[in-house]
Amino acid sequence: MNGQVGTGKGTPVDGLNKGLRKVEIAVRWDPSPAGQPSTDLDLVAATYLADDPHGDPAYVVHFDSRSPDGTIYLNRDSKDGQGFGYDEVMTLELDRLDGRYARVVVGVVIQQRPAERTFVSVVNPGLRIREGYTVLIEDDFGGVLGATAATVAEFVRDGSGPWDFRPGVRGFEGDPADFARTMGAARRP
Repeated sequence: MNGQVGTGKGTPVDGLNKGLRKVEIAVRWDPSPAGQPSTDLDLVAATYLADDPHGDPAYVVHFDSRSPDGTIYLNRDSKDGQGFGYDEVMTLELDRLDGRYARVVVGVVIQQRPAERTFVSVVNPGLRIREGYTVLIEDDFGGVLGATAATVAEFVRDGSGPWDFRPGVRGFEGDPADFARTMGAARRP
């Protein structure tokens, strides 16, 4: 199911004519095999101002934090992948986000302690992004196996217009702190 858009129940993405309002990003993975250090994936969201949509993030939301206005927050946080269903869940209330923000980029970071890891060493990873019951994308990180982190979604709007979803899982190799700072940089064609 790598990178499929508009899968699942409901209307395909291009059938949403009012723009996105409240989106859920969910990540799952299985615990590490017995005797190996646990694997910890974290969802990260960065917001960008309309006057600098590819510059430094206005703020970053990750574990132990939420947006200043409460519009982006973690519903569930796991440090080891133990649990049923999705282990990390983040909600973006795009319809409530202040008009000065024009872009939100969401990523997944693999914590590098106690062991260095890439997606190839994560057991059974999965991603689902949905609005209500409409699945916007599902992915298994198969296209970024050598990465330590990946951007998984970009939400953009022009002025006060509706929010649009730009799917795409893109890998990042490097330190998680660098990823949070640079995850929204302009992409090269």
